[in-house]
Amino acid sequence: MPDSGRFTFPAVPAVLLSIVSVQGGAAIAKGLFPVLGPAGTTSLRVGISALVLLLVVRPQLGRLSGAQWRAVVPYGLALGLMNLLFYFALARIPLGLAVTLEFVGPLGLALAGSRRWADAVWALLAAAGIALIAPWHSQGIDLLGLAFALAAGGAWAVYIVLGQRTAAVLPGQQAVAIGMLFAALPVLPFGVASGSLLNLTPHLLLLGGLLALFSSILPFSLEMQALRTLPTRTFSILMSLEPVAAAISGWLLLGERLLLGQWLAVGFIVVASLGATLAAGAGPPVPAVGGQ
Repeated sequence: MPDSGRFTFPAVPAVLLSIVSVQGGAAIAKGLFPVLGPAGTTSLRVGISALVLLLVVRPQLGRLSGAQWRAVVPYGLALGLMNLLFYFALARIPLGLAVTLEFVGPLGLALAGSRRWADAVWALLAAAGIALIAPWHSQGIDLLGLAFALAAGGAWAVYIVLGQRTAAVLPGQQAVAIGMLFAALPVLPFGVASGSLLNLTPHLLLLGGLLALFSSILPFSLEMQALRTLPTRTFSILMSLEPVAAAISGWLLLGERLLLGQWLAVGFIVVASLGATLAAGAGPPVPAVGGQ
């Protein structure tokens, strides 16, 4: 983890670099799918991330209280399930659409229970974005991929709620390090069952290390540093731009071109997320290490 006493990266560039890092990691993951599949790729990412975070953070597992265990275990399970569902979606639909649909989960959580008329507008705008992506015709987006992305968004919303509870009883670095350990539990059975982990080579392990670095370790480090000085509202506004970053990354890194209606869907959901964030004021941050 970056040591703030030695080097401090400016907060806003740190968040933007985190977003770029996560999308670069997603591109690496998609390149591994033909050999390892989404389950094997998720297992590799989570396994290496857990190992590195445990070695660097060195959480005192033996000193955790019962309340801390009860908070961090479901938090970790939600983290693993979310990543697994997202990679299943990413194997079937473009990166930009997968991230856009996944963002519906945190957005729905932000709007849940609100009675402000403006929030109804944001909800309708997000619904319009989903409608633009939905496969109304035979040549539309993969239906199962869409379902996986929305399920990943639901898991992300659960992860945020559990993350808030965990943060109340356990420091952030320890929470993510221990949580990543338990994230392997819902992931590894799928990776083992797929048989793809038998295909591991030193080259694939190196790519898996880069995947863990760009998708989990580096974003976590940058965001933890940025949140020391950056208001959570500003952080959330910056994170709302992630679907656009994902769409651009998919185009530049993977050659995935979105149709006009799909770009409009991305824009609708980004505007809905920004509107909900601005209306809600300061709120809990949504870490990229969780979402992708």
